[in-house]
Amino acid sequence: MTLAHPAYGQLRQVTPTAAVLLANNPGKMTLDGTNTWILRAPGSDDLVVVDPGPKDSEHLDAVAEIGNVVLALVTHRHRDHTAGLKRFHKKTGAPIRAMSDEYVYGSTTLTDGEVIEAAGLKVTVLATPGHTADSLSFVLDDAILTGDTILGRGTTVLDPTDGTLADYLTTLDRLEAVGAGKIALPGHGAEVADTAEVARFYRQHRHERLAQVKAALDEIGHDAKPRHVVKHVYSDVDKKLWPAARMSVKAQLAYLREN
Repeated sequence: MTLAHPAYGQLRQVTPTAAVLLANNPGKMTLDGTNTWILRAPGSDDLVVVDPGPKDSEHLDAVAEIGNVVLALVTHRHRDHTAGLKRFHKKTGAPIRAMSDEYVYGSTTLTDGEVIEAAGLKVTVLATPGHTADSLSFVLDDAILTGDTILGRGTTVLDPTDGTLADYLTTLDRLEAVGAGKIALPGHGAEVADTAEVARFYRQHRHERLAQVKAALDEIGHDAKPRHVVKHVYSDVDKKLWPAARMSVKAQLAYLREN
């Protein structure tokens, strides 16, 4: 029987070179949980892990036991992707690489355009800021690991700490340019058939929300607080998700005031 998402505690093969082990940390921001991706060419004894995940010893040990981990990569800084890094590095001895020094163990930071050869694969690093400033995607021949930049369902929250809408719109352009025919392997949720198609949908959605924010400001005043804008613009969204929507509204307001 073919496994379907979500398959907690079971390694689910998604493409010939990518499988996923879902962490059991569901929530408002993590959807069904954090996807830890396992990459390796058919027949390879080595594997590359993308986003070891939260500080969950059962999950981290299960990932480590899949095979010979030669490298771990990090899509971005949020703790549901990074809190387990220290334990995972200690468990496997594998180098861990990320955009930020803070999440690097036994290696160096990643750079945009870098091509990594490991586990029989070539992985191209693509800087995709917007959700956070340090967000990365990893491009394979047939798929793109998108972290939280593109999700398996819903849309991405922009973290106003360092994520910006201007960066995110540029990122969607980049993903559309390289993503035609490539499956999106997200940090949360199930895989999506075509990265370019979902990037176009996300861009349209962002522009629609931006127009709604503009209209709300015209109605309630251009100095309105984000929470007031959320009540107007996100009335179609479950109120439990309004704190997340408020984060995106902050990024939208910053974008409007700069452009």
